[in-house]
Amino acid sequence: MYSNPNTAPPPGFSPYPPSQNQYPPAANQIQYPPAANQNQYPPAANQNQYPMSAGQQIQPYQHDQYNMYQHQQMPIQHNQGYPIVQNSNYPPPYSQSGYGQVIQQQPNTHQPVPQAAADGWMPIPQIIPQNCPNGLQYLSTINQLLVKQELEVIEALLGFETNNKYKIKNSAGQKVFYAVEDNDCCTRNCCGPIRPFEMKILDNFKNEVIHLSRPLACQSCFFPCCLQRIEVFSPPGCLVGTVEQDWSILTPMFTIRNGANEEVLKIEGPICRFGMCGADVEFKILSKDQSTVVGRISKQWSGLLREVFTDSDYFGITFPMDLDVRMKAVMMGACFLIDVMFYEKRGNRESDGIGLC
Repeated sequence: MYSNPNTAPPPGFSPYPPSQNQYPPAANQIQYPPAANQNQYPPAANQNQYPMSAGQQIQPYQHDQYNMYQHQQMPIQHNQGYPIVQNSNYPPPYSQSGYGQVIQQQPNTHQPVPQAAADGWMPIPQIIPQNCPNGLQYLSTINQLLVKQELEVIEALLGFETNNKYKIKNSAGQKVFYAVEDNDCCTRNCCGPIRPFEMKILDNFKNEVIHLSRPLACQSCFFPCCLQRIEVFSPPGCLVGTVEQDWSILTPMFTIRNGANEEVLKIEGPICRFGMCGADVEFKILSKDQSTVVGRISKQWSGLLREVFTDSDYFGITFPMDLDVRMKAVMMGACFLIDVMFYEKRGNRESDGIGLC
């Protein structure tokens, strides 16, 4: 400490330099870890972990399984001179300021649309079949559809063909889909009932869930190689089935195929397609072997004025409840094909009659 040995140290100081700390320390010095009779860190289990005032003990935490924030109040503890107060009312209840409204339903879960019933639309079913195309979940809980063509005043008065529009409802009268034809003016008025068209079927949110495509073809028995056909896509761009006209002379016959071009069902119409005095015209939906009737497409009587002066028709479609929703969509395509083939006017002239020739 003192570089010059001849210099006397100041009063009160030792003339010998202090000893240097050794590592490891000598045996008579404090060791780390401390010996068993010395204070340890962390403290032993039977000792208090923190310094406390005399006569004061820590109470164990009282856990309430129903409310994790409500427990016995802890005593005031002093840690290095600062009091620690345990507040049993923390966090504050949701009614106090600083907290938003309590969420009653978790996000990303199905919530029914409250305005669907008010607008007359069918609500989304709670149970959706597996691998169901988007938009066809409405068809999973119904076995009947009502198709109503909207009345066009210009078409009724002048005979000028316009794009057909349809409202599709369930048996309870709730709207399920809305269909609109996409075609040009020249094709509609020149080709008449055999015209090609594209049709969009929309849901409540105006999303196209089904697309129908009908190419130009003949429907006379004199042209067996060029008969009617309509393709059904759901979602648009994904083929789910087709409806093909079979060659026949008297009764209209159709074959329903799935997306893999496999024959699934048959449709057989009547010889006479007139609906007189309120009678319905039924097209039977048969099994593949034509032995069982599984459903119907009915041309319903819409009233004398509508039947005579317009082509605004009413149709009813019935099918089994457990039928695949894709095939139910193909049934709708068959209904529109039958409507255009046999009940679409051309200059206010009917095209329905007896036989196909």
